[in-house]
Amino acid sequence: MKKMIFAAMAAVLTTACFAQDTMDMKSRYGGPVYMGDPALNVTASLVQAGGGPENFSTVEALNHLLGKKLAKAEVAKLTDQYGADKVTSFVTVFNFVVADSLKIATAAGVKLPDADMKGKKLAATLVSAGTDKDGTFWIGTVLDKAVTHKIHMQVMDDIDAKYGQDADANYHRISNQAMYDAAQALGATSTKLASFH
Repeated sequence: MKKMIFAAMAAVLTTACFAQDTMDMKSRYGGPVYMGDPALNVTASLVQAGGGPENFSTVEALNHLLGKKLAKAEVAKLTDQYGADKVTSFVTVFNFVVADSLKIATAAGVKLPDADMKGKKLAATLVSAGTDKDGTFWIGTVLDKAVTHKIHMQVMDDIDAKYGQDADANYHRISNQAMYDAAQALGATSTKLASFH
């Protein structure tokens, strides 16, 4: 059943999104650049999963996407792999990414629709949105599709200014690993791990 959900989501997103991928352009930390319109319903669903725009929490979003038991195990695994300081930085920067993206989008007059996805369906959609034609997941591609490539680039510059380039790279690296791990745990075992992890 899980594999069927992922396969269905991948088929829909491939048709809708990959036509807009610019495969010869690579994002700052790897993966194809997406230049199409954002999937604002997915963005709204992720923001809601983390507690809403005013109270977004990366930890809450992970709990929602994976379930508390699996999310706790994933945080422990990431901590063993990268160290507590880097995982703390990842969470801090992830929270900032959402807040900054919403601030920029709101200033540009973008209004999020109602959230229409929850739990594993949302997780499957995020994995599919970030998976390139070769089957590799890239968080940069998800960000392009969530808020546009232009806003993604501005947010990365804002991360660099506030936390430094190392924190920006760390956020992308751990996000790639965490979403790959989530894909494996939820049955999308054909998803490949990005080289930047």
